[in-house]
Amino acid sequence: MRNFRRRLFANGRQNSKNARPKRLRQRETVIRKRTVVWIAIAAGAAIAALVFLGVRHWRPHWSVIQGAVIRSDSDARKQLPIAGVEIVARYGDSSLATESDVSGYFRIAIPGTVLPGQTVLLSFRQPGYKDLRLPVIIRFRSSLRELIVAAMLPTGGEADTDPAIARTAVSNIRVRYTENSETEENIGSAAKTFEVANQGNVPCSHRSPCSPDGHWKASTGSIQLDAGAGNEFRDARASCIAGPCPFTRIDAHGFVQGGRIITATALDWSDTTTFLLQAEAYHTSIVSAVRESYPVIYGRGLNFTLPPTAEGVSLVAELGGIEIVFPLGPDPDLSWASCTVRNGDKPPDSVYQCELKPGYRF
Repeated sequence: MRNFRRRLFANGRQNSKNARPKRLRQRETVIRKRTVVWIAIAAGAAIAALVFLGVRHWRPHWSVIQGAVIRSDSDARKQLPIAGVEIVARYGDSSLATESDVSGYFRIAIPGTVLPGQTVLLSFRQPGYKDLRLPVIIRFRSSLRELIVAAMLPTGGEADTDPAIARTAVSNIRVRYTENSETEENIGSAAKTFEVANQGNVPCSHRSPCSPDGHWKASTGSIQLDAGAGNEFRDARASCIAGPCPFTRIDAHGFVQGGRIITATALDWSDTTTFLLQAEAYHTSIVSAVRESYPVIYGRGLNFTLPPTAEGVSLVAELGGIEIVFPLGPDPDLSWASCTVRNGDKPPDSVYQCELKPGYRF
């Protein structure tokens, strides 16, 4: 009986050992499946968030085309920028139009989606130049924004260079302008004295004005100088010249900055003292000076720059041996040349560029 119980107990323990690993394996399998499901859900959410943010912040950098339009010439010094060129960009069934500015620059921002590898056809049109077409391939790398240089060939190039054709000569060209400047002239000095009457060693008794330490009765006095219309005082100074000067104080706020009217105020807490106010008077006037300079000529182009203070700009030139003055206004177009003006590399300096019209030569 005892042996039977032992065998039964041993069989129960053996069955328990075989059943427990099976339950653990089933539990681990369920946990693994749940983990895989949650990982898949998290990865899907992350991918969706990245796609959403990418769509919101994605910008087609390669959809911007920019460049410059210049005159076609083998000599780089004669490749003048061309302003007002009509530029049309065609892509698919859409098109955009713009114009070049005075420096020849143009920029076209395509609002739609133009995929890398597609071609945008640029057309350039300007009177006096042959039409030009340039295909632009959108690059795959968004950081590469190709700079387009459109060189347009003049339609009258051969006639302008033919020496057998009679043309009016434009010679002895000078740039004339007026420059205003301020001049200052010292017209003299002004000096004036004033007294501050007081009796020393009188207690203040808290009745203003008092000495700086509050012990003694004091008095104040002031004087004013007027330089007159169009004039101003400079280098003004005031000082005590008579009396117990150690017991005085001068307020310089009214004259230290100069100006047309200056005021000096003094405080005296001893006996009567005398003060002197003195300053240099200057007169400021505007002087106009006429300046002349010479432009730089390359081929049929004329170039010059002017400072921001230049006024009344004009070109002086001889046409057929007769000297004529040609004013250059806001729209600088001459009878013998087409001109443009733009800001230089150091604004507000101005850059003028002129190109001869047909029938004229330098």
